[in-house]
Amino acid sequence: MSRDAGYDRFLTIFSPEGRLYQIEYAKKAVDAGGLTTVAVRGKDCVCVVTQRKVPDKLVDPASMTRVFNITPKIGCVMTGLMADGRSLVAQARQEAYNFQYNNGYPIPCSSLANRVADINQVNTQHAGRRTMGCDMILCSIDDESGPQLFHIDPAGHYFGYKATASGSKAQEAVSIVEKKVRDDMDDNTTIQTAIMTLQTTVSADFKPEDIEVAIVQNSENFRLLSDAEVEEFLTAIAERD
Repeated sequence: MSRDAGYDRFLTIFSPEGRLYQIEYAKKAVDAGGLTTVAVRGKDCVCVVTQRKVPDKLVDPASMTRVFNITPKIGCVMTGLMADGRSLVAQARQEAYNFQYNNGYPIPCSSLANRVADINQVNTQHAGRRTMGCDMILCSIDDESGPQLFHIDPAGHYFGYKATASGSKAQEAVSIVEKKVRDDMDDNTTIQTAIMTLQTTVSADFKPEDIEVAIVQNSENFRLLSDAEVEEFLTAIAERD
């Protein structure tokens, strides 16, 4: 029998090897949906791109979004179990509202990332709770720090990134995007880089309905691009190739 046998039944007990198996299983749940998300930070913007797969022809594609507003200026994309994702988005929105009510100004993206990471981490300390089977990628334009991009995992780890990826092929996407990302990328280059990275990662030529693309820019709110706007970028990428 394995030395670690049985330790995966408990969230709060370390195995003799120092591992918490339930957290590892939660991270595998992020990959289980077979979707990949890419986020890239440019000079004056942040772009997120994620796959959109509709499980049934009768499902309205508009209801399948994985991209959400937390505040008008802060957006996120969720990868993994969507029921968990929506729950975490609701908690993040409540935290953002409470911060603005108590302090009189909108919550910075870094503070929100820290708070959401704390929520995830607390779930790993109590036997009566379950870790969230989803990753959250937060992005915004900060008045002082400029473009912000944070990646939060089920264990409560969070870091700021120039570019990041999540989902079933996250490792491949990171290997690709780290060769392309630059600090001086303009808005169009940032969006094209994110889309091209996802296309190369999954080895597919996308149609507008296959992906969701969202961006936050200097003076604008976080928003989801329309299919017509996505089509323009896909055409530009095809012409470059």
